[in-house]
Amino acid sequence: MKMNEMIKISKKGLDVPLPVMEPFPSQFKNYKVTLHVPEYTSVCPKTGLPDFGTLTLMYIPNQWCVELKSFKYYIHAYRNVGIFYENAVNRILRDFVKTCRPKWAHLKGDFTPRGGISTTVEVEYGKP
Repeated sequence: MKMNEMIKISKKGLDVPLPVMEPFPSQFKNYKVTLHVPEYTSVCPKTGLPDFGTLTLMYIPNQWCVELKSFKYYIHAYRNVGIFYENAVNRILRDFVKTCRPKWAHLKGDFTPRGGISTTVEVEYGKP
């Protein structure tokens, strides 16, 4: 595969329109929220084969929390998106931070083995 083709494939999924995550006001201070998504799915942008994984989002709210139904619709929309693991994890956190502006957030993606290799991608925002 030529380098230009690989660069084009590597950017797939970064700007695909997805459902909007909605925030709601946090009523308390200094607590941690953990969301566990055991059935994340997306599509490999190179092969078109399905990818599976588990996402764990931990965050310390500032003024806003994520509304869970909107978060669920946002995450489930990835099942038809061609996107690399690394891009998915970074985009999800980027979109979450844009919506909720937490004090701190950490997103971990544990992806099922493909070709005998399992992958974990982690990204963090702010300070705990």
